[in-house]
Formats: sequence, structure tokens, C-alpha cells
Amino acid sequence: MARNRSRHFAAISLAVALSGCAHYTPLPLSTAAPLAATLDTADQQAPLSVEQVVTLALAHNPDLKALRLQRGIAGGQTTQAGLLANPSLSGALLPLLSGAGSVPAWNLGIAQDIKSILTYKSRKRAALASERQVDAGVVWQEWQVAGQARQIATDLIVGARSRQSYLAAYQLLADRGAKLEGALAAHRVTLLTVAPDRVALQAARSALDALDQQQLALMHQLDALLGLAPDVIVPLARQPDLPPFDPEEVRGQIATLPDRRPDLAALRMGYAAADEQVRQAIQSQFPDLILGGSLSSDNAKVINGGPDIQIGLPFFDRGQGAIAVAGATREQLHADYDARLAAAVGTLSALLRQYEQLCAQLARARRDLPAVRLSADRAQAAFGASNLDERSYLDLVTNRFAKEQEIMTLELGLLDRQIAIQTLVGSGLPGLAPLQDAPAGAR
Repeated sequence: MARNRSRHFAAISLAVALSGCAHYTPLPLSTAAPLAATLDTADQQAPLSVEQVVTLALAHNPDLKALRLQRGIAGGQTTQAGLLANPSLSGALLPLLSGAGSVPAWNLGIAQDIKSILTYKSRKRAALASERQVDAGVVWQEWQVAGQARQIATDLIVGARSRQSYLAAYQLLADRGAKLEGALAAHRVTLLTVAPDRVALQAARSALDALDQQQLALMHQLDALLGLAPDVIVPLARQPDLPPFDPEEVRGQIATLPDRRPDLAALRMGYAAADEQVRQAIQSQFPDLILGGSLSSDNAKVINGGPDIQIGLPFFDRGQGAIAVAGATREQLHADYDARLAAAVGTLSALLRQYEQLCAQLARARRDLPAVRLSADRAQAAFGASNLDERSYLDLVTNRFAKEQEIMTLELGLLDRQIAIQTLVGSGLPGLAPLQDAPAGAR
């Protein structure tokens, strides 16, 4: 009965031990591209605002999905760094082969590495800083994807609106060209008269084709950003909706840029981890120290027991290389942070200056537009009354189209700068809440 109880106890112990072990589960790779054929919205035909496109991009972008899994890796590394090194158990059974002894000899010992305990807190802080660095890196990539989604959606909306002007200009010149070609065939005009119109018509056709090519490329970029199959048409609103923008408010945010930008926060976390690694390298200069105890019996049943100690002798390796590497790494990260901060401030200041320049140019173009439109309207009326020749009429009307296209180009450039600035300061984008409790030395 006692033997049965021992067997039951051993079986239960084995089951408990196995229940705490991880089990292998296969994870086969995809055999087909995981691209969605439709939008993940309630009404797939309803036009989407720019901010709705941003939301879809943050939820479905394939690169972001893969990048976010790095958080699990970093969390596992933090968990591992929080575990102490396991003690080691040793033992031996030495059967009697010859001599005066009467029983087998045996020995049993247990030991623990003390140096791993000395560096425990530093290793844990370094791992925590690395985990937060990954979190900040993910947030920064979310900012980039959101900025791309805003940029592409806005460019598509403005491009669709601009196409009407490009198409009207082309149709006007095409009608004029058809009449001239007929007159040329009837020998009523010369080739010298037709040549300028052919050049103008070809230029208008090239401009319209270039716009269509750009729109198609942007549509494919948007599909890829949203994890959609190519050629899925994303319906967009007629006007871009962007977060409120105040250049002066942005200027005031430059001073707090290190606290706002996830890429700068990630570099600070990386520097904090490197700083802890310098501490580890210095602490690791102390000799290896292993403490434990042992118990043994010889062939004559003489039993001995007592503490064991093992100390490394730092004759050759005193941690010089590790300290040099850790110190150089920290110094490099310090320089990287300074360079990134300088680039961030410089880029933001330059974009604000470009925004101001475009605002001034757009204001001048808009001031000129009423006069250009008035001239085109008068030319159309005069041409209809046979008081103006067709060549002059076309020149004045195409000048109106050119001015309208110039204004739309300036407006698009202004929106592009605004989106770039808002992406750099994180307007309407995920914040840095996970990084508020930074470890000591992170700043």
C-alpha cells in the first residue's frame, strides 16, 4: 500500500510539472496573399473622410500588424530579465570497483551564481527600457502610417477635383483642334496656323494623362496601406477633413518636441537601456562568485558535508572589453539622440517656413483669379457676338484654366506641408501614454 501511495504521488508530481511546461503548436505560413477584397466598413459604397481612412490604416496596415508583435517579444525579454538564475544541483554515485571499501561512494551538492544576483536590478531596468523603446517605436510607425494615409487620401481628393479643370481645358483645345484640322484638310488654313494649337492640345493631353497616372498610383498606394487587393476602389469624400491647424501653436510645441515625438522617446529608452548596460559591465568586474554546499560519503561510510565556494581569478579578463563596448554604445546613442532632435526641430521649422511661403503665393494667385475669370467671361461673350477672333478667345480661356490649376497646385502643396507638420507633432494621432513612467536615467 505504501508503494502504491508513492507511485500515485510520483504520477501527480509529474502531471503538475508537465502542466507548467509550454507545448509546441504549429503555425503554418500563408499560401495566398492576405489581401482583403472589400473595405471593412458598414457601408462599403459610402464616401470615406480622410480621418476614416486613417482609422482603417491604423487597424489594417499589414506592416503595423507585424510590427506590433514585437511588443510580445520585448515583453518576453523583460520577463526573462526579471528571473534569477537557477541554482545548480550536482551529484554522483561511485560504485566500488576494488580496494578495502565496503559500499559505493556518493556525493551531492547545490550551488548558486552570486554575480547574477548583483546585476539583477540593472538587467531588469535595462529590459524594461528596451520594452518601452519598442512601444515608442511602434507608436512612431503608427504616426508614419497615419501621415501616409492622410497624405494619399488628400492627394486623391484634390486630384479628383483638379481633373475637372484639366479635362475642360483639354476638351476646349480638342474642339478647336478638330475644327482646325478640318480647315487644314480643306486648304482654308496653313500648317503654320495649326501648329501652335497642336502643341497646346498635346500639352493638355499630357497634363491630363500625367494626372490620371498619378491618381492610379495613389489609389494603389492606398490599397497597399489598407491591406486591400490592388484595384480596390476606396470611395472618398469630396473635401479633405484634417485636424485644426495653427502654425503659431505648432511653433510653441517645438520646445516640447522631445516629450511629444515617439521616435525621440524611443531613443531615450534605448539610451536608458545602454546606461544600465554600462552599470552591468562595471558590476561584472567583480570576480565570479559561486556559493553552495555539498554532502558526500566515501566507500567506508564516512560522511562529510559543508559549504562550497568558487571564486574567479581576474588575471586576464577584468571586463575591460565589455565596459568599453557598453560605454561606446551609450556615447553613440547619446549622439544619435542629439542628431535626431536637431533634425526634428530643423525639419519642423523648415516646413513651417515653406507653409508661410505657400500661403503668400496662394494669396497672390487668388487675388489674380477674379480678373482672369472676368477676362475669360468677357472673351466668351465677345466671341459669341463675333467681336473677338477664336485664337484670342482660346488664349484667354486657357489662361483661366492655367490660373485655376496653379491655385489647386498651391493648395495641394499647402495641404501636403500641413499634413507633414501635423504628422511630426502628432496632431490627432496616438499619444505616448505607455511611456510616461520612464525608468530612471531615461531623460
